[in-house]
Amino acid sequence: MRFSVARRLVAEGLGSALLLAVVIGSGIMGERLAGGNVAIALLGNTLATGAALVVLIQVFGPISGAHFNPAVTLVSALRREMPWRLALAYPPAQVAGAVLGVWAAHAMFGEPILQVSTKLRDGGAQAFAEVVATFGLVAAILGVSRFRPESTAMAVGLYITAAYWFTASTSFANPAVTLARALSDTFAGIAPSSAPAFILAQFVGALLAAGVFGWLLKPDTTP
Repeated sequence: MRFSVARRLVAEGLGSALLLAVVIGSGIMGERLAGGNVAIALLGNTLATGAALVVLIQVFGPISGAHFNPAVTLVSALRREMPWRLALAYPPAQVAGAVLGVWAAHAMFGEPILQVSTKLRDGGAQAFAEVVATFGLVAAILGVSRFRPESTAMAVGLYITAAYWFTASTSFANPAVTLARALSDTFAGIAPSSAPAFILAQFVGALLAAGVFGWLLKPDTTP
């Protein structure tokens, strides 16, 4: 089933908005209910995000591919799975939707709508964690979609759930998410000064995964 460019862009924007509403909203809720226990707050944030990703990918995947992520869109274009003209249109929709999702979460919890995060996430270790996190995300997408495409949504949700905990950065793994989270001075926020290193690391991780799995998944044509 083919969908128009307009429908695909709306799907990417709406999916990104719902994803960020979950990320920010569950972070606020977790922090408020955890009584100062950061591990419990992070657990609530983690479970909500992983579960939502499974649902959102199943809902929007048939329409737009459910990228919600400029790094994933870049890999898709490099693999010639979508035309570059469409690939260049996806990130603005993803970022705009993500920002709207942040504002929606603020509104739901009675927070000021317009905010700028003060939560620093600096250092080489955090940036390297984003390389690893994004490499793993793209690896999960490419590997599972190749052999068990019906399981891609579950694989992505489970991977992000795990990556929240095994990466020092809590696995943003998404430039649009990073930009949007810079506009929330809440549990899941990131200071704007920390965002460029995260975004660069995310694109590096995605490109590394595209290269490695482009080779790894290529069938052997020798007799």
